[in-house]
Amino acid sequence: MAEKLSNSIVLEVKDSGVCTKEFAVKIDAETAKNEQKKVVSYIAGVASIPGFRPGKAPAGMVCKKYAAEINEELRNRFVGAAVAKIEADDALDLFSLRFKEFGEIKSGEEFSFTMEGIVAPEINTGDYKNLKVDVPVDAVEEKAIDERLDMYRSMYGSYADVEGAAQAEDMLKVDYKGAYDLPEDASASLKRQIEAKDAFMWLNEPENIPGCIKALTGAEIGKEYTFDAEYPADYREAELAGKKISYTVKVSAVQRRKQLTDAELVERTGVADLDTLRDNIRKGMELDAKNQQRRNAAEAVFAKLNEQAGEFDLPEALIENEVQKLLQQKAREIVKSDEDAEKFKAELADHRAAVEADAKKAVRRALILRQIAKLENITVEDKELDEQLQMMSRYYGCKPNELRDMLEKSGSIDELRADIVNGKVLEKLTEAAIA
Repeated sequence: MAEKLSNSIVLEVKDSGVCTKEFAVKIDAETAKNEQKKVVSYIAGVASIPGFRPGKAPAGMVCKKYAAEINEELRNRFVGAAVAKIEADDALDLFSLRFKEFGEIKSGEEFSFTMEGIVAPEINTGDYKNLKVDVPVDAVEEKAIDERLDMYRSMYGSYADVEGAAQAEDMLKVDYKGAYDLPEDASASLKRQIEAKDAFMWLNEPENIPGCIKALTGAEIGKEYTFDAEYPADYREAELAGKKISYTVKVSAVQRRKQLTDAELVERTGVADLDTLRDNIRKGMELDAKNQQRRNAAEAVFAKLNEQAGEFDLPEALIENEVQKLLQQKAREIVKSDEDAEKFKAELADHRAAVEADAKKAVRRALILRQIAKLENITVEDKELDEQLQMMSRYYGCKPNELRDMLEKSGSIDELRADIVNGKVLEKLTEAAIA
């Protein structure tokens, strides 16, 4: 229906801004009149009007009683037909359409309205198929393998009581208490942060209590120590964020991790011998180096794409969307309390200025890769989207269908599809560039 009606639509297209087109839509009086008859006939067939069988009520009565419904249906038909005609134009690369002006529908008269669309700019992709980059793979040195082995010897080792002063990386058994009045409704984690007995405190990052590493390095069994802890403004316990609290700590034991011997390490990792373990480590590090090379090569490929694309206009609406996304990310990082929220609002202009350059870079990158995807007919299969949702759901700790529903409701599912497409484009170009 929309396709047939679209053939009768007169469409005038003109530039109305950067990467913006205005579409003036006209439906002549005869077409509008015929379409209204179809709508009235349809509504008369399903409407219930006392005294008349379905489809037998006079058209005038139907038009009077269901005027709003008739106009809504006509509006939907005209808009659907206009969108179909606009989208059928292969020369237009649309991102979005919205109403600009929508007049009143009057029976038997010509009807017109305008829409505005965001379109992709013209981009010079150059000879993207024959790009070449030379990005070497970092060699895996024996020293790096030795350092990895030492890390495993410590990581798999167990703690044991030691005499003497505590050192960095040691674990202390302590009683501690902070000079802080807890609220009556304090959570168990907040209470534990302020006071505990027979607790273990590690002298490594992340610190159990801010400043404990510096204060307790050199601590001895049986002695008591006092220090001030300065909690950061974004501390996980909002009650303590930004506060300075004095702590008293009594040390009852010092434990140090004992490094495994080669024989113990071989047994702990379940390999035949140390040479086998070294070989496994080497292979893993070589794979990491190869993956890093691919990431570096992909960025080198895009740098060449970006250079040969030259200057082109960026749709302001896309930049604004990206700015809002980056601002939301920054807010999640900074805002931990009502006070933080008010401060963030007060400094919004500064935050916006800080993310605008990154927003423009992100939009430019997406447009370049999107253009090549269209030229190469690279799309996302449902299976690929499902696999990505599976991985993301494990990270966020939810079911894939729940994540999909959330992304669809927020309108982010199309962004995910675009990200997958862009990744496929870079992967294909990188494969050819390093071959």
